[in-house]
Amino acid sequence: MYSEKVIDCFMNPKNIGEIEDADGVGTVGNPRCGDIMKIYLKIEDNIITEAKFKTFGCGAAIATSTMMTQMVQGKSITEALKITDQAVAEALDGLPPVKMHCSCLAERALQAALWDYAQKNQLTIEGLKPPESTTEEPEEKSIEE
Repeated sequence: MYSEKVIDCFMNPKNIGEIEDADGVGTVGNPRCGDIMKIYLKIEDNIITEAKFKTFGCGAAIATSTMMTQMVQGKSITEALKITDQAVAEALDGLPPVKMHCSCLAERALQAALWDYAQKNQLTIEGLKPPESTTEEPEEKSIEE
């Protein structure tokens, strides 16, 4: 059901915790499954130098949080914006269809953290949109369990 990478990221998560002086923080949740993700970013000279997370949720939610934080570190904001839910799932060698909402949460949490960074610094970042909601899953990416 789960790939070895998903299991490894769940059993040995990386980047857990918070960044005290984070430049951007994004929190999203899915009321249907109860998963909540909070992503913290440290950004210097347009580069994400550190990413951490706190996630309350299932193994797939923890695995996608781990993978997403690993994927964004060292990337520019523009490069980070290109990380999609599909890219996170592919980096984990796939997720079961009923768990794809976890990778959607990871993408949304990253974008919410980048939005927070942009707002704090009064920046306009091309391609960055305000979070649709911090508590609901967008309809087009929702998968019923």
